[in-house]
Formats: sequence, structure tokens, C-alpha cells
Amino acid sequence: MEIFPDFGAVGGAAELRSITGALLTIVLIVAVLMMIISGIAWALASANGHFNVATRARIGLWVACGAAALAGAGVAWVNFLLDVGAGL
Repeated sequence: MEIFPDFGAVGGAAELRSITGALLTIVLIVAVLMMIISGIAWALASANGHFNVATRARIGLWVACGAAALAGAGVAWVNFLLDVGAGL
């Protein structure tokens, strides 16, 4: 007895790849904009002696950097999983 899964039963892998890529691209753009804004806020706050604001801006910069890294890795991860799923 041989049982194999029906890979033709689930369609739309191309649409899923396109939608996921578009959403993660938007996240990546927003994260880069937040990195720019947080960097400017950090620089201005440090120059003017507002160390509490500088600390919050530095944390915002690191969070935006992490979000950008996760968004970039998310696109690669989804593409990898779709390729593996198609090759099974």
C-alpha cells in the first residue's frame, strides 16, 4: 500500500508568496524609517543633554533594527518553506 499526499489540493502558493513579500516589505520600510527617526532623536537628545529621551531613542533604534532583521529573515523563511513544500 502506497499513500502519497495530494500536492495539487492546495493552490495559491504564488499568491501567498506575493502577499507575504509585500507585507514584509512594508514592515521593512517602516522599520527603516523608524531607525532614521530614532537615530535623529538620539543625536538631538544627546547633544542637548536630555539623557532620558536619548535612552528611549536608543532603545527605539535597536527595536527598529530588530524588526528590520526579522522582516528580512521572514521573507527568506517563507520563500524557503514554499520551495521545500513544493519539492516534497
